[in-house]
Amino acid sequence: MKLIVGLGNPGRRYQKTRHNVGFEVLDAVAARNSAEPSKEKFSGYVAGATVAGHSVLLVWPQTLMNRSGQSVAAAVGFYQVPLEDLLVVCDDFNLPLGKLRFRGRGSAGGQKGLDDIIRRLGSEEFARLRAGIGPVPDRWDPADYVLSRCTAAERALMDDMIAQAADAVECWVAEGLEAGMNRFN
Repeated sequence: MKLIVGLGNPGRRYQKTRHNVGFEVLDAVAARNSAEPSKEKFSGYVAGATVAGHSVLLVWPQTLMNRSGQSVAAAVGFYQVPLEDLLVVCDDFNLPLGKLRFRGRGSAGGQKGLDDIIRRLGSEEFARLRAGIGPVPDRWDPADYVLSRCTAAERALMDDMIAQAADAVECWVAEGLEAGMNRFN
């Protein structure tokens, strides 16, 4: 089984903010692949689905972003998922809006949800798909920026990126990380 995690913050206050792009990508994957109704488990919502003939578990942590590792570590531990079968989808304000980047390992790069996952798993050796929401405008605090909503024009780009990111997740499931990097980076 593969485990796909979308990062975001729970609650209406954070819906459709830049920081919640991971949740939106997972929502798109779930809708495309007729996922089961989600259930509360592992301090989050989980739903099983079949993507490209593979069994996957979709996880939306319901802790705040900075504590996402709590949910991820619990799911990884319960299902004994090897880290090569884990994909985390998150925002990245260092990438331009609309740009996607797969990585197979590495530091959190300032993304606090990834940082907590790395800390709780004790490893940087898992795939992540970063979705660009940047750049942070001059004189904006990055924390305020990631929690803001897009303009109408930006939202159109965001929606296109979410659809492309769902394609990327399906590619990772079906063909692996290298194929995803070649096609979407």
